[in-house]
Amino acid sequence: MIITIGGLAGTGTTTLAELLSEKLDIPYISAGFVFREMAAEKGMSVLEFSEFAEGNDDIDKEIDRRQAEKAKSADNLIVEGRLSAFFVDNADLKLWLITPFDVRSKRIADREEKSVDVAKEEIITREKSEALRYKEIHNIDISNMDIYDLIINTDSFNPESISEIVTTTLKVI
Repeated sequence: MIITIGGLAGTGTTTLAELLSEKLDIPYISAGFVFREMAAEKGMSVLEFSEFAEGNDDIDKEIDRRQAEKAKSADNLIVEGRLSAFFVDNADLKLWLITPFDVRSKRIADREEKSVDVAKEEIITREKSEALRYKEIHNIDISNMDIYDLIINTDSFNPESISEIVTTTLKVI
C-alpha cells in the first residue's frame, strides 16, 4: 500500500502520516526526511545544507526524485510532502489535506511560538513563493486538486477521526 499525503503548512500532514504509520504499521518518509538524508550525505548540518540549497532547483528536484524512487521500491510506504502525489506514480491513495487559513495560522503560530499576525504574513509569503517555484521548476499548479483521490478538511475532524476516514477509504479501494 502506497499512500501520499500532501497539504499546505498547518494542515496536519505530518500528524496524519505519523498516526497512519503507527496504525497501519507502514513506514513513512517526508520531504524533510529526504532533505536531512541529503545533508548527511554532503557532511553538512541541516542549516548548512539549507543555505546550500537556496536558489538551487536541483535540490528540490532530487528530493522529489528520491521520494518517488523510495515509493517505487517499497511495498508499503506513506510519502508525506506537498508535491508527493505528483511524483509517486504508484500510489494507491493520494490525499490532500485542507484547513481554513485562520486555523492554519493559529496552528503554526502555536507550534513556532509566534504571533498569529506574523504567522499569517509568513504563510502568505511562503505560499506565493512555493506556488511560483512549483510552476517554474515542475510546471505544477499546486491549486489543481484533480490528482487527489481524497481531500479532507482537517478542521472538521480530530486526527484520530481523519485516520479512520483514511483507513475506511483504504478498505474500499
